[in-house]
This record gives sequence, C-alpha cells and structure tokens, in this order.
Amino acid sequence: MAINLQKGQRISLEKEAGRGLNRVVMGLGWGMKQVQSKGFLGIGAGSRQKAVDLDASCLLFDAAGALIDTVWFRQLASHCGSIQHSGDDRSGGGESGAENERISLELGRIPAVAKTLIFTVNSFSGESFTGIPNAFCRLVDEAGGEIARFDLSLEGGDYTGLIMSKLYRHDNEWKMQAIGEHAAGRTFHDLLPALKPYL
Repeated sequence: MAINLQKGQRISLEKEAGRGLNRVVMGLGWGMKQVQSKGFLGIGAGSRQKAVDLDASCLLFDAAGALIDTVWFRQLASHCGSIQHSGDDRSGGGESGAENERISLELGRIPAVAKTLIFTVNSFSGESFTGIPNAFCRLVDEAGGEIARFDLSLEGGDYTGLIMSKLYRHDNEWKMQAIGEHAAGRTFHDLLPALKPYL
C-alpha cells in the first residue's frame, strides 16, 4: 500500500516496496489553471480553464553538492542513460490524478558519484502557480504499483518554481524525502540557490 508523504517526511524505498527496486518512475501531475473572468459589463463572468506550460526536471548532485547532470525538456536523458524524461507536456494540465510528465529511473545504473536527485517543476511561461489544482508527485515501481505519493497544493502561490522531492543514497539504499518548497524561476537554473539546504 502506497504511503502519502507529508512535507519533510523521509522513507526507505525498499522498506515501503517490500523488496529491492531497480526501475522506478517519478510521475508529476497538475490540473488546468482556473482563471476568473469578469466578462464585459458583468456578462460572461465566471471561471475558465487555461493551459500553463509547467516543466518537470531531475537534477543530479554529487556528495559535495555540485550539479553533475540534468534531465529536463531540453535534455531528455542523463549522460549515463539511467534516467529518461517522457518529454515536455504543454497541455497545461490533465484529469485529477493523471500524470503530465514522467521521469523513469534505473536505480542500479545511476553512477555512484550521484548521491542526490532533486525533482523540480517550473512555469516556463513565467505565470504563477496560483489557481493550478491537484499538483502531486508519485513514485511507482516498474509494474505500476504506487510506492509513495506527495500531494501539493499550488493554490494561492504567487511563485513560478517548486522543489518537489528528492531521492538520495543513505547506507547503500535509496530513500525519498518530500520537500514541497516554493521558489521562483522559469527553469531549474533559477532554483539552484534554493536547493542548497537539501543537498
């Protein structure tokens, strides 16, 4: 049974899955942005849905906290080939619970020098996350079974970046931490200073 993570919570992937893991997928999802419209002279007022181009990234860091590789919409695979991005989803949202972008990982092939993997999401268009519902990240095994989920509310957030979660090596096993910290930036490059406390 999958665990619903709270902000800051850490888990062991093997303990939660009940077995050793190699292939996992970090799925990231969000709903269509809800925009309020005043209409003309009060006619046609109400809310409508609007597409916002959000982008998920996976950043690899070494033990010293140096960035050694990136996987994002401009580089869909890590240099070692162990991490693959599903591609940029510009639809701006989906059904509740549906993933917009997926990042697949072969844990056994990730180079030993990579100690921490941080997952972020950015608003490439520069629009704030205000009004974007049902944001989440979830880790599933290769059979599609959900191991852990971290539900995030983007409501009321006048920001353009989010540090979602991280996977990291500890005592020769992979662990996951839910982060959920707001930040500002159109791409992961802008978030790098905000990532330092999590390395």
